[in-house]
Amino acid sequence: QVQLVESGGGLVQAGGSLRLSCAASGRAFSTLPMGWFRQAPGKEREFVAAVSWSGGSPYYADSVKGRFTISRDNAKNTLYLQMNSLKPEDTAVYYCAADHRAMGGVTADPLEYDYWGQGTQVTVSS
Repeated sequence: QVQLVESGGGLVQAGGSLRLSCAASGRAFSTLPMGWFRQAPGKEREFVAAVSWSGGSPYYADSVKGRFTISRDNAKNTLYLQMNSLKPEDTAVYYCAADHRAMGGVTADPLEYDYWGQGTQVTVSS
């Protein structure tokens, strides 16, 4: 089992920045690929970014490429999402997720992620 708790969401103006954190406990965090997803009102949950268990191979949705950066600190059992140049269309609840495949590759498929946090709200005003 892996427990995930997101933080860092909030209200920001367009063009601003936020950094989300995801604190993990339980099963060995350092062996699991991790991802960020988001869900806007009335829309399906969508992939944002993923990173391998070692912190390499970052993978981004086209909509956030060049603006968001995913990273992790395995010594602190924490996943991060640095979000710059935020746009109103980035408004959503953001979720971190842990892939069950120890030392597996990164994936955008939510079905590969077994563990999810409760989400943190990000609101970008125009």
